[in-house]
Amino acid sequence: MFKRVLKTLFAVAAWSVAAQAAAGANMTGAGASFPFPIYAKWADQYHKATGNKVNYQSIGSGGGQQQIITGTVDFGASDDPMKGDDLSEHKLIQFPAVIGGTVPVVNIEGIAPGELRLSGPVLADIFLGKITNWSDSAIKLLNPDLSLPDRDIIVIHRADGSGTTFGWTNYLSKVSEDWKSRVGEGKAIKWPTGQGGKGNEGVAAYVRQLRNSIGYVEYAYAKENHLSWAQLQNRDGEFVQPDQATFAAAAANADWNSVPGMGVVLTNEAGAQSWPITSASFILMRKTPRRPEKAREVLAFFDWVFRQGGATAEALDYVSLPEDVAQQVRELWKTQIHTADGSAVWQ
Repeated sequence: MFKRVLKTLFAVAAWSVAAQAAAGANMTGAGASFPFPIYAKWADQYHKATGNKVNYQSIGSGGGQQQIITGTVDFGASDDPMKGDDLSEHKLIQFPAVIGGTVPVVNIEGIAPGELRLSGPVLADIFLGKITNWSDSAIKLLNPDLSLPDRDIIVIHRADGSGTTFGWTNYLSKVSEDWKSRVGEGKAIKWPTGQGGKGNEGVAAYVRQLRNSIGYVEYAYAKENHLSWAQLQNRDGEFVQPDQATFAAAAANADWNSVPGMGVVLTNEAGAQSWPITSASFILMRKTPRRPEKAREVLAFFDWVFRQGGATAEALDYVSLPEDVAQQVRELWKTQIHTADGSAVWQ
């Protein structure tokens, strides 16, 4: 009798393991909304290819940093790269996963995507509340051929802690001394004017609904929500459109090893073709993960992304990491992520 019971228990256990394997692995991540469209698409493709599921929540970079610090997710995501001291304090590893661009988006009757021209200083003055009307002479000077309305500008910004906001305010701090001294940069700031929306999704929704508004979102959200984006004058004085080519131009000369955690900020880069508000999105993981098998699954997913995800990134107007950078990331995994006994999680 005992042998039959034991045999049955072994059979049930074996079935359970087999069922779990058939169902595929599950891994969880949370953080930046900037890369959410591409992470969601990659996750869907990876599940179809391997049976493994990646559940990613778009909660903002600040939330992603906090959740990986507390260990409630297998990986965090942030567009605001953590500084070396913070990475050391929390025993985290950081690496870039994808590159994209943040764009100013507007809802002005008769203005098509890419028609409006703005410069960095004018953009800063709008978000400072110094330029309050679309017919302001500073905007007209940049757009002599456009018919701009004599209407108040409605400013929309992020309400949550956001890496997109970090990139936006970092850029404005580089092109406007007034912005730098009065407001500065960060994931969350005290806004001089405007109203807030949660996530890229919330900002896009507000701009779509409110006539004569302006906000900022990752480029994929602008296209997905059929919003009109503006050209920007870059550091070389050229007006450029946001697209994969101008994002890649901004990232072309990045020295990923110049700062801890490969945390390069790509705003206001030199180059005639460079989009001025380009940024990388970063992944955060624990150096000694509580569940090494989950960490290994996460790394396998991003290894697949680096090898197989380029065409999808291009379709959504993101830029994949160059192969040499992806290889640097893999070497980082091998040397920085270990089990409690010191064994490398990624071979």
